[in-house]
Amino acid sequence: MPPKKDDSLKKLKQDLKENQIGSLYLFHGEEDYLRRHYLKEIKKRLLTPGLEVFQLHTLSGKEATPRAIREAADSLPMGGGRPVVVVTDCDLFRLPAEEREELCALLEELPEDVCLIFIYDLLEYKPDARTRLAKLLQAKGRVVAFPRQGQGDLADWVIRRFRALDRDIDGELARYLIFLCGDLMSGLVEEVAKIAAYTGQRRITRADIDAVAVPQLDARVFQMTDAILDKDFDRAAQALGELLGQQEAPVMILSVLGKQLRQLYTARLGLEAGKGKEHLARLWSIYPYPAEKLVRAAPRFSLPWCRRAVCRAAETDLAMKSGGGDAEELLTGFLLELAHG
Repeated sequence: MPPKKDDSLKKLKQDLKENQIGSLYLFHGEEDYLRRHYLKEIKKRLLTPGLEVFQLHTLSGKEATPRAIREAADSLPMGGGRPVVVVTDCDLFRLPAEEREELCALLEELPEDVCLIFIYDLLEYKPDARTRLAKLLQAKGRVVAFPRQGQGDLADWVIRRFRALDRDIDGELARYLIFLCGDLMSGLVEEVAKIAAYTGQRRITRADIDAVAVPQLDARVFQMTDAILDKDFDRAAQALGELLGQQEAPVMILSVLGKQLRQLYTARLGLEAGKGKEHLARLWSIYPYPAEKLVRAAPRFSLPWCRRAVCRAAETDLAMKSGGGDAEELLTGFLLELAHG
C-alpha cells in the first residue's frame, strides 16, 4: 500500500486563509524557509503590533521544561491578542516519563486562546506513535511537515522570486539554478537576490547564474564528471583543482563522484532495457534535471566502461580509507583512469 499523502501543510494554509488558527501546532521538516514563513504568518495574525514583547513567549532546548511551557501558556493575554508560545528543539519524546505526563496534562487542558507551537529545527522529529503524547498532538493540534519541495513547485517559486525583483527567468534556467545551488529555499532565496542584483538586464541568463551563484558540492563534482563524460581531461582537472583548493576533502569528492558514476551505470542499464529519465529519477530519488543529463550521457559509454568505473571508484575509496596512499594522488590517478580509460 502506498504511503498516505501528507496534506498537513495544505491544512495549515487553510487555517490561515480562514483565520481559524488553532491552539496547538508542531512544525518539523528540512525546509526551514517555509517553517519560518508560516510561523511569521501566525504571529502576524495573533500578536498585537507593539505588544509582541508581552504576548510572545519563546523557549528552547533545556529551558523548555513542561513547567516553563505551562507558565508561558497561562500568561494573561494583553491588548486583545492571543498569547503565542514558541518552543524550539525540545525533544518531546525523549523527555523523562514524569515530564511527558506533565506535558500531556498541559495539552489536555490547553486554553483555546493560547497558540502553542513546537518547532523541530536542529533536532530530527522522531515521534513514537504508540505513546499518549503522540496521540494528543494529533488529536488536539496539527503536526505540520515542511519537506523539500518538488522540482516543479520549486522552479515556479524561483520564477516568482525573480519576478518580485523585477527580473525574468525561464523554467529551464530555474531548474539549472536548483541543480547548481541545491533545493532548499533558504539557500536559493539568497542566490536569487545575488543574481538579480548582479545583472543589469531584466532577462536572467546562464552566464549571470554562473558568474555569482555558489554551487553545492554535488553540482561541482557533476561539472567534473561532465568534463570526463566529454573526454575533456583539462576541464576535469581544473574542476578538481578548484575543489581541492577550496579545502574539499578528497574522500568527500570521491564519495560524490562514485555516486554519480553509479547513477551513470544505472542510466546505461536503463538504456539497455528501454527505460528513460523517469526510471532513473525514481530509482535514485533525484530531480528530472540531473536524471536527464545522465540519460543523455549514457549512450556515449559502454556497459563494461561503466561497470569498471564503479568498481575502481570503490577500490580507490578503500585505498583512501585504509591509508594505502596519499588521498589527493589517489583521486587524481582515478580521474586520469576515467579520462583515458
